[in-house]
Amino acid sequence: MAKLKNIIKQLSPQDYEAIYDSLADSNADKSAYLLKSMREKHMSDNKIMEELDVNTNAYYTLRSRLNQKIEEYLLQQMESPRTDILKKVANINEILFTKKKAIAIATLKKLEKELLDYDLSNELTIVYKSLKKLHINSPDHFNYSQLYNKHVAYMLAVDKAEDLLAEYFKKYGYFYLSGDETSKLELSLLSQEMNNVCGLYDSHRMYVYKSCLNIFHRLLVEEDDPMSEEGEPIEDILDNVEKILNSYHLDSIYYHLSLVFEFLKLEYYNHFKVYRKAEKYFEEVNESASTLLSNYNLYTFPAQFLTTKIERHIRTGTEHEMYEENEGLFYDFEPDKNDIPQYITYVLYRALSCYYVEKFDEAARWINNLLNEISLKKYPYAQLEIKVVLAFQYCLLHDYDLFSQLINSIQRQIRILGKDNCEHIIHFTKMLKISISDVTKSKFSKIKGLADKFLQSHKFIFAPTNLIKIDEDLIKKLSA
Repeated sequence: MAKLKNIIKQLSPQDYEAIYDSLADSNADKSAYLLKSMREKHMSDNKIMEELDVNTNAYYTLRSRLNQKIEEYLLQQMESPRTDILKKVANINEILFTKKKAIAIATLKKLEKELLDYDLSNELTIVYKSLKKLHINSPDHFNYSQLYNKHVAYMLAVDKAEDLLAEYFKKYGYFYLSGDETSKLELSLLSQEMNNVCGLYDSHRMYVYKSCLNIFHRLLVEEDDPMSEEGEPIEDILDNVEKILNSYHLDSIYYHLSLVFEFLKLEYYNHFKVYRKAEKYFEEVNESASTLLSNYNLYTFPAQFLTTKIERHIRTGTEHEMYEENEGLFYDFEPDKNDIPQYITYVLYRALSCYYVEKFDEAARWINNLLNEISLKKYPYAQLEIKVVLAFQYCLLHDYDLFSQLINSIQRQIRILGKDNCEHIIHFTKMLKISISDVTKSKFSKIKGLADKFLQSHKFIFAPTNLIKIDEDLIKKLSA
């Protein structure tokens, strides 16, 4: 909420009036009222909900739509200068055929400067190609030929960096589900290749792209040591990137990438347990969770936010709030079933949200649908984790038949994968078997002993069982 309020308060009077009038003209009265309340009144969220006569779900939906309307308006205002430049590039041939040579050269030189400011390498190649032709009989022909060649090479390097970025996060998704050491090595090699490609040019765009990858890699793959003197400190990288994004605020890619770096700041402070600072970025990223998951998988691994979100709610004792909040946050989100790592994480997030408000039937439906829709043969450890979370729901529902069938399947899979590799799963399933059994003697102490062993065991990278809050209340519930 904090991010939306801050944006609204920082709108210029002209922008505010334009957005308000647009909402009023389109009969979006509640959105207009919400905009006005946040801008001009000091009202709590509960008071605004009361005034609008909406529940929490509807309020989150209303807020998300208002945020989207404001972003669309601001993006239109931001893109117009850049659009003008691109139109000029499209009209270069018209200039070459209709203007005198001196005027054409002066126009192209001015265009060159503007394109350099925006770091638009593709368009710069067109300008240099034209300048090269105009100077065919001049000594400057060689100079523009060199600039043309340089920017063609740079353009290809930028394309390569973007491809490496997308490939890295696709590869990370499979590493996340499998924990495979070969995949981890491939991630390190992709990270090195990215640094090599970006090191060829002194380019702020290359710096931003490699920072997307390097910060994530150091936090979630290499598990960066804050005391290490190797490499640029992550906090310095974040500061430098913020300066770049602010300096080129009209660049549409940078405008959108600001969300990626809000997410990375959240992960950074969360990683080093600086929760007070992490909270600020959590609010900002949480408001855009649906957008992050839908549109940013080429620049980061958005599914990680859902894990961070559950951990944060468990830490703050607010895990029961997720279920109701989800209806607003994800009202227009359509998960991509082809993006298997993200889809699995999203479904487990929704299932655990159901679990924390004791909607065990609904949690089981989410997981069963997942197992029916997606083949997990390539990811046996992830499949094992998912089945255990489902068995946990059956245990809480006291559905002995479905629990027994599933637990037999889990035990067969443990034997195939090796007991030494599944220690935490073994402890967890023993807890569930004791819970659903007719044994009454020392039930609490037995489950508690296994729970302690589970908490101390090594977990997989993808470990939804680790997102189940194991405390005395749960142990009592399993012992009842």
